[in-house]
Amino acid sequence: MHSLAFQRIAPAILVALALAALALAQAPNLLAQAPTQAPPYVELVGRAVLPADTFAPGPPTGAFISPTQNTNGRTPPFASHPVQGISAIIPLHGGSWLALSDNGFGGKNNSPDYRLRWYELRPDFAAGTVTVGGFSELHDPDGLVPWPIVNGDTDRVLTGGDFDPESFRQAPDGTIWVGEEFGPYLLHVDVTGKLLAPPIPTPFPAELQPFARGLPFVQSPEHPDFVSQPDNNARRALANLPSSRGFEGMALNSSGTRLFLLLEGALVDDPEPTRLLVSEFDLAAQRYSGRYWFYPLSDPRHAIGEMTALNDQQFLVIERDAEQGELASFKRIFLVDLREKDERQFLRKTLVADLMQIGDPRGLTEAEEGAIGLGPVFKFPFVTIESVYPLGRKTLLVVNDNNYPFSDGRRPGRAPDDTEFILISLAEPLGLP
Repeated sequence: MHSLAFQRIAPAILVALALAALALAQAPNLLAQAPTQAPPYVELVGRAVLPADTFAPGPPTGAFISPTQNTNGRTPPFASHPVQGISAIIPLHGGSWLALSDNGFGGKNNSPDYRLRWYELRPDFAAGTVTVGGFSELHDPDGLVPWPIVNGDTDRVLTGGDFDPESFRQAPDGTIWVGEEFGPYLLHVDVTGKLLAPPIPTPFPAELQPFARGLPFVQSPEHPDFVSQPDNNARRALANLPSSRGFEGMALNSSGTRLFLLLEGALVDDPEPTRLLVSEFDLAAQRYSGRYWFYPLSDPRHAIGEMTALNDQQFLVIERDAEQGELASFKRIFLVDLREKDERQFLRKTLVADLMQIGDPRGLTEAEEGAIGLGPVFKFPFVTIESVYPLGRKTLLVVNDNNYPFSDGRRPGRAPDDTEFILISLAEPLGLP
């Protein structure tokens, strides 16, 4: 197992590094005209691609993928671990990032051989490439997980059969907090990935009590309390949260004192299916504070991909539809402010970027036969987009989750999606500290 320690770094340094590299290789085409767009206008200023078929050391994976699933021409099992499913990013140093991989292949049953990791990835926006460095694996040597885990009798490395990590942040003390979906739980680990405490369950406010199905916490069908049920239908009948609707978003405020955790979906029985719970977690007390808000989805069929802090009050949220390729239409980044809410705790949101209409006047991409969203109007047509990070007041880094080997939003029917790192420039500055 490779161990990777890291330190936090100011976003302003990262944007300076990234844009300096761009300046060396990307002179703007002065004759290029920006495409017609609805406001707010955003522009592509950098793109680096990690090929879909990128693997890291480790045991074989994918042995439990169903033979009926479309794997885009890739034949599991794979000889090692695909570097894929990027669900959250943290700045590292020198232009590198830590990138959290999700549970592997999308389900508890098909991912027990996928070891949970974060990778060091270094995008080179001048060359358009991404380099893979080391990785760390989540592990529980002290037996803090109070139920059986896949590798319980061996090295106790956690797998996609145990948890589904979808968000993470580094606290000022250097430790890492991971939000996952199977509980959903909040996990506390050190910089090597070692679990420091038992998984923390998810409370809900009194307002949601009538829709909690008598359960003490928010619980998905994959929750360990339901493992003894005879089938998925029985588990769904007991759970109060749908599958894969846990902590897709988690933000750390700029003061480093609070985490804000955002569920991807509403409770099953909530009569308001666009109401997503945002909970505050006090890092000093290491418990939920009881403060909460609701993020309003634009459509009940949508989901969120990430929540990232700008300061102590303002946050970016990725909201998306469930489509890819030609069918993808709603992939957007919104700004919410905890001070701007109605009497029912619903946050107001402001559109920051439409990822399906990004100007590319520099000609960083070229139209390609059979490909979606390359050329003067650049699009991010992926089913899941799960990382956004501010690099200065007018630049955002956005990364897709490629769901290897299943998603093919960029080149439908031709190849599984790559992992794309893009830099977008905003028309209006953000409220960074």
